[in-house]
Amino acid sequence: MRGMPFTVRAITLDLDDTLWPILPAIERAESALDAWLGAQSPAIAARWTRAERNRLRLQVDRDRPHLAHDMTAQRQFMLERLLAESGLDAARADDAFEAYFAARCEVEHYPDTLAALERLAARVPLASISNGNACLRRIGLMPLFRFQLGAREHGAAKPAASIFHTACRELGCAPHEVLHVGDDIEADVMGAARAGLRTCWIERLDGSTMAGRRDWPHADLRPDLHFHDLAALADWLDAHIDTETAAA
Repeated sequence: MRGMPFTVRAITLDLDDTLWPILPAIERAESALDAWLGAQSPAIAARWTRAERNRLRLQVDRDRPHLAHDMTAQRQFMLERLLAESGLDAARADDAFEAYFAARCEVEHYPDTLAALERLAARVPLASISNGNACLRRIGLMPLFRFQLGAREHGAAKPAASIFHTACRELGCAPHEVLHVGDDIEADVMGAARAGLRTCWIERLDGSTMAGRRDWPHADLRPDLHFHDLAALADWLDAHIDTETAAA
């Protein structure tokens, strides 16, 4: 898809299910937490199955809706409650969280991700905007990005316009000069478009995302670009910038 011509001075990217599939990372993290709990006590591990932990996490979300955007704070508080109810020192929640989070950051990139990011970063500045809590430094991608902006740090999650506008200010660009790239129709494409950014919907078709193939649900607004992987976006950007340069 080529789309109508427009200037791209910077790109912001979603992370989970855009650069890597989230489900394998969460499975790995939950397994690491299972192992950590088992090392403390087999009885505690048996009591706090994944289903029970999920139940407690949902309860924490209901009890603390003002922190719904902060996945790290909610999980840490959940672990504190879990340990306290198990008769363990709640201060050990940091150790439990580290076991979980280290594994959560052991992501498996989509085959096109690394090469495409390098190509994009060679053309324009990149930044990430994520509602999740993956750490680009731990993952090893930070050298390709100008900065990482998360809902936790910002205080609000996508699709709030403020998180997109904050990223644009950090990039030194007007919203219409920034292309936001993501898989989520509402949080990424609709949120960014309503904030005045250009948009690229990445609709991966390999069945590894949380949503799978989807029909576009909005008649009044569509993404500026629609690709099935980041390699296609890198191809588009190469051709687009080369065309702009030639025209100049």
